[in-house]
Amino acid sequence: MNAAPKKNGVEELRAALAESRTAFIAIGIFSFFVNLLVLTGSLYSLQVYDRVLTSRSEPTLVVLTLLLVALYAIMGVLDHMRGRLAARVGARFQANLETRVFRIVTDRTMLASQGINASMAMRDLDSIQRALSSPAAFAVFDIPWTPVFVVIIFIFHPLMGVIALIGGLILIALTILNQRGTKDDQEKALNAGRLSEEMTGTLQREADTVRALGMRSSTATRWKGLREDSLAANIHYSDNNGFYSITSKTFRIFLQSGILGAGAWLAIQGHITSGAMLASSIIIGRALSPIEQVIGQWAMVQRAMQGWKSLADILAKVPPEAPRTMLPRPRAILDVQNISVVPPGERVPTLRNLSFELRPGQALGVIGQSGSGKSTLARVLTGVWPIQAGKVRLDGASIEQYSVDDLADYVGYLPQDVVLFEGTIAENIARLALEPDSEKVVSAAQKAAAHDLVLRLANGYDTRLPAQGQRLSGGQKQRIGLARALYADPVLLVLDEPNANLDAEGSMALNIAIRNAKKEGRSVVIMAHRPAAIEECDLILILEGGNRVAFGPRDEVLKQHLKNYNSIGQGGQPGGAQPPAPTTSTPPSGPVGPQRGPAGNVALPGILGTGLLSGHGGMVSGTKRLGGPAQPPKDGKPAGTNAETDSKTDTSGDDAAKPGNGGDK
Repeated sequence: MNAAPKKNGVEELRAALAESRTAFIAIGIFSFFVNLLVLTGSLYSLQVYDRVLTSRSEPTLVVLTLLLVALYAIMGVLDHMRGRLAARVGARFQANLETRVFRIVTDRTMLASQGINASMAMRDLDSIQRALSSPAAFAVFDIPWTPVFVVIIFIFHPLMGVIALIGGLILIALTILNQRGTKDDQEKALNAGRLSEEMTGTLQREADTVRALGMRSSTATRWKGLREDSLAANIHYSDNNGFYSITSKTFRIFLQSGILGAGAWLAIQGHITSGAMLASSIIIGRALSPIEQVIGQWAMVQRAMQGWKSLADILAKVPPEAPRTMLPRPRAILDVQNISVVPPGERVPTLRNLSFELRPGQALGVIGQSGSGKSTLARVLTGVWPIQAGKVRLDGASIEQYSVDDLADYVGYLPQDVVLFEGTIAENIARLALEPDSEKVVSAAQKAAAHDLVLRLANGYDTRLPAQGQRLSGGQKQRIGLARALYADPVLLVLDEPNANLDAEGSMALNIAIRNAKKEGRSVVIMAHRPAAIEECDLILILEGGNRVAFGPRDEVLKQHLKNYNSIGQGGQPGGAQPPAPTTSTPPSGPVGPQRGPAGNVALPGILGTGLLSGHGGMVSGTKRLGGPAQPPKDGKPAGTNAETDSKTDTSGDDAAKPGNGGDK
């Protein structure tokens, strides 16, 4: 069960700090003695000038010097101990919040739909940790001693006390001016640095694409522009902050000399001793040192203050996940009820009032042109994107009633772009578990028909992959991604373009995996562009512009919406290796709407480039026949063509194999 939600972000941050209350008390005690021992040098000077020099007593000088060494050694130990404690306070603060912040960062796509920018949350936490662990944190304990030291100088003589007081006020004024004068500059520098780092990371990940497309010069120019902006912003901020830092340091040194000069004049007048003169100069340096230290490290202090404010705001807007009653393992009954979805950061919905139901052992193929909402539906079914209206229910319970981890176990997801992480094949299939269950790993690979593929790798399941899995082809990553989706034995599989990178063998393995999943009572949702992907589907859902155009049994829907349904698949081979049947690409005249083909079947001119539906509802025929054995072509032409369409250009784009391509690559 998760901890109870905090009232607001500031309280949550304070609670994390409060766990180090004992350490703060210890730091305060050490700081008390450290600041007392700082007076050692002043008292030593006072005694040497007023006692040793006048008495010319060497034994007194030796004793005072030995005492000085002992006291400074103790001060050094205490100062070191409070430094160690401060480092542990910062580490504990980060440890208390980093899991919570990490979850917020990993959910930032979901949060973006609520207008919450969590991209800098982890850096905000790091900035607070660095400030807590730095010597700047000691200023909180040392600055209260500044008035004490000024009072001591007043005791020596009021004139020197007034000079010390005025000097302290001037340094405080410099601190305030530094804070106001550099705040905007630091924000600009941070934003410029963030943009530069993001582009650097993107170019590193896509280095092969950049090189292959000859984009090195253009990307380098853009990257250099961002770097120059970042450097310029940082230099401007450094110049302004450096001005205040150097000014405060110079003024403190001048003030020490001023106190020394005033003390010398008072000593000449006989108002103070020469020892008091020198002691006052040393004390004023120590009194103003914490203020100077804050100004010198103001960049870190200011960044920590901004991080505290930003992190408190995010924590307030994103409370800890509420405890949920653990529901029993659901049946594979998916019920989508009138959902409308607006992608994060957008304003226009990509799904509108969509409804359908899926029973155990059924596979649903979702088809439509690019941008019709297929991938949006996949992200909604897995709980990645929020729903603005309607409900998605799994065995009667809305998916919001499941915890994030439980839902991930029940809904296996194969994204359109498969990403493998640094680690072994087994660790990737096991979703980066620290101790992968070998039996479950192998079982998942076998269910995904990827076991033999893994065994052919150099070290099998122990083959180590670098970040992004660059050692594997797109098809290999896709099949291992399917095994990862099956690892937790889900009841529902959501496959987004599962055969986009598969060859004929991979497509056959995918169909075997889908067939086995259905036999085991799972439900399967397949976002499809290619005909081979719907071979095992029982139902078809056609989307256009985020709206449901058709839903029902596969053959029924295709028969209704494909003008050449009766001739689909004749002469085809597995994997879609045959040339597509030419279709008429001339757009219809007049208003766009359902058109009638020669056979009287309703066609969808708006759904283009799916590999299933083309210009006038024609379907690419380079796949297995959906309803029976393949028939040989007539007159040397693919079935479903005629004299009129033979001369037309194919409109199926790159969603089907072209002549001579040999199928999927």
